Amino acid sequence: MMMMEIDMIVAATVLVALVITAGTMLLGWQGWLALKNRELELRRLPPEMEHGSPEGMARIEIADLKERIRKLEAIASGVDL
Repeated sequence: MMMMEIDMIVAATVLVALVITAGTMLLGWQGWLALKNRELELRRLPPEMEHGSPEGMARIEIADLKERIRKLEAIASGVDL
């Protein structure tokens, strides 16, 4: 009967240690997530710059169109890219 009581005490102690470890790890995980969230907030662009300037977008579109034209001209002349 004494051996069963010792086994129950050991099992309860291990269970309490497991709960404490899991709780500590959960707090660490939440802290890490809060840190990463803060880093992302600091990197965020101001609202006026979030969508970029219209001039920059127009330049990108023009460069893209020029590249497409260059590729189509190369295909039409039979040149491999």
